[in-house]
Parts: sequence; structure tokens; C-alpha cells
Amino acid sequence: MIDLPDEIIKAITGAKNVTALTGAGVSAESGVPTFRGEEGLWNNYRAEELATPEAFNRDPELVWRWYDWRRSLIEPLSPNPGHMALAKFEKLFDNFTLITQNVDGLHRMAGSSDPVEMHGNIWHMRCLKEGTVAENRETPLYEIPPKCEKCGGMLRPHIVWFGESLEEEVLMRSFNAAESCDLFIVAGTSSVVQPAASLAGMAKRNGALVIEINLENTPISGMADATLLGPSGEILPKLLEIIEKERYPDSR
Repeated sequence: MIDLPDEIIKAITGAKNVTALTGAGVSAESGVPTFRGEEGLWNNYRAEELATPEAFNRDPELVWRWYDWRRSLIEPLSPNPGHMALAKFEKLFDNFTLITQNVDGLHRMAGSSDPVEMHGNIWHMRCLKEGTVAENRETPLYEIPPKCEKCGGMLRPHIVWFGESLEEEVLMRSFNAAESCDLFIVAGTSSVVQPAASLAGMAKRNGALVIEINLENTPISGMADATLLGPSGEILPKLLEIIEKERYPDSR
């Protein structure tokens, strides 16, 4: 069981507006590579060399072959207990917003109905002519680069690349959720990539209780009300169990 002070348990179980932010550490427990460092190498290319608008404009086939490879690695994977616990949080709280920096779609697969995907979704493609976005789970891709079924225009991954700005709607939803919550849970993120790294501080300044779950301390550990060190796939289900036990003592 998680060792938390009684006042923090009381605040968690009594929360009405809850926001959770997840990072690569959550998906890594399902086997998703981080695609950084050695894990990101593909045909001697680094992720930073391929995940850019310039790389796509220069050689869209090369970039799409890299994404086809990434999709093939993610396709057989499944949500882990951390993903599943967060999907259940959605049903426990009056208002729950899940924000993720991950692009693998595992939160949706776990049952989260409307996650804010800050950096996009690797299973979504955007038409360069019409700007429309559609899901495509074809693995491997039949055609590279893929074409829009409606207009024949080239498709690109619906991913925020290096050098690109996040969508305005995504930013607004993230900021609003951080500013309006009374409980902010941050799991599996190094808390160094902006603007996601600023959300916990934003929540804290607006009076929220901040709970951090990570394998090691991060830059936000000092201001978090509690930092729980360990795998999110173990800690999030235990946190869920505490909430359910406190809220529904007669159901067990």
C-alpha cells in the first residue's frame, strides 16, 4: 500500500476536479521505446533528424518509412495497469482531464474517452491539402507516402514535430485543466519538456494538490505535495484502490 499522510489521502479522495499528466515513462512500461538515444536510431538516423517539417519536405518517403517502423513496434503492445487505472479515474471524479505527451494511443485503447494528446497521435494522419485528420491503423502501410482517400493529397503524421507549435486548442485545454483542478497527478515524465513541464506549477499556484509518480525525482519534486517513487503501473492502481476504498468502504 502507498504510504501517504491522512490529510493527503483525504484531499485526494475528496477531489472534484482532477487533472493527470502522463509522459514517456507510463508507455515505457508497456514496452514502447522512447525513440531517444540508441532507441531512436533507425538506419543511422536520429529522431531529431527525421521528426521535423524540413526532413518531411526534403524526403517524405524516408520520414514515412521511419514512422511505419515506429508504428510496427507499437502495434502489438497493450495498455498496462497504469493506463487502465487512469481510465477508471475518469469514472470516479466529477471532472477528470487526462493530458498525455505520448503519441502511441494506449490511453484511448485503455478506455480513456477524450485524452488531450499534446504531441498528437501516431495512428492519426493529416491531409496536407484539406487539413482533415483521420485514423489509420494499417501496419505496415500499403502505400508510402500514404495518400488522402478523398482528394489524393499527401498525408503526414498528425504529430507535433521539432520546431512546430502545439495546436491552440490543445494548449488551451491543457492550461484550463491545470488551472481549474484541485488535484493534479503527474506520472512518468521527466518534467523538463515545455509546455507540459509548466502544468504542475500552474496547478500548484492555483491551489491544487500535486502528486508526482516517477522512477526518480524530477525538477518538480520539490514543490509536489507528495512524490511516489516507483513504476506508474504499480502506483496508479494502488492510488485507485485507496480512492475506491475511502469512497466506497462497504463495497469491499
